[in-house]
Amino acid sequence: MHIETSAPTRIDLAGGTIDIWPLYLFHDGAQTLNAAISIRASARIDPRTDGRIVIQSEDTAVTVEADDWRELRHQPRLRLLSLLVHAFAARGITLTTSSESPAGAGIAGSSALNVAVCAALAQWQRKHYEPEALLQLAMNVEAQTISVPTGLQDYRPALYGGLAALELDVEGIRRVPLHVDFAELEQRIVLCYTGEPRNSGTNNWEITKKHIDGDRHVFDCFERIRDTAATMREALVRGDWEAVGRAIDEEWDNRKRLAPGVTTPAIDDMIARARRAGATAAKVCGAGGGGCLFAYGPPNRRLEIQHALVDGGARLLPYRFEHHGLVRG
Repeated sequence: MHIETSAPTRIDLAGGTIDIWPLYLFHDGAQTLNAAISIRASARIDPRTDGRIVIQSEDTAVTVEADDWRELRHQPRLRLLSLLVHAFAARGITLTTSSESPAGAGIAGSSALNVAVCAALAQWQRKHYEPEALLQLAMNVEAQTISVPTGLQDYRPALYGGLAALELDVEGIRRVPLHVDFAELEQRIVLCYTGEPRNSGTNNWEITKKHIDGDRHVFDCFERIRDTAATMREALVRGDWEAVGRAIDEEWDNRKRLAPGVTTPAIDDMIARARRAGATAAKVCGAGGGGCLFAYGPPNRRLEIQHALVDGGARLLPYRFEHHGLVRG
């Protein structure tokens, strides 16, 4: 039995970081907005006759081998993949993974890979998981991997696809698909990789600690991030593209206030170049500090914005918004 799966990454439009438990419990009406994109992560499982376990990452050219799944609990190399195989107690497999996302891109490449691998291992072990149960397992293993809490939003675009709001409150989590004209939105967003990888777990954990410790400045930033997400959601649904741009600009302004490391001189330069070329807004994807950013502007300035970002040292990432989430081959 050969198993293949893939899952999309995402662009976070608004409300990021507030999805880390328990931050959203302190902000009534908290929500995140994100859209799955066609940059995917993939997993393949091939059976072995010797009962051993081989894990291969095509992106990093690293291979881990074990005689038994129990050996993987404290394996430092390919930590996420090793812990996932351990969690499923899999044996007699070669697990091969790949991702179209650059390392540390901030578009939830690790979460997409996590979901793809979880689905493949569940199928291999003939275990049925309800979607939210599979996501809970993926989230818990990722927290073990990075040793800090993870957010809730990144796993759902990988599983479900589409553009959605994730509403967060004391009663739980609700994913609400939003009916948005993908073609209109796509032609307004240019996605690029800055060339600076980042560590979202560290950035978000520092911000989370400040919030829990009662930092009023951080609390007020999240209040504005929440309000901006609500404004952007309304603008997206009614197709008010100018209002969407204003909300993206406001989101980035609020996010930069969370911590000094959210932006860098290189990021500031790229955003300034995009603005001079006609972009009305821009923001870094994920927690900031590097990775990907996207510029938002009128369709008739798209080409100029692309050229400006490349001139600033960025690498363009072709994409489309993805209706489909997890795919099992």
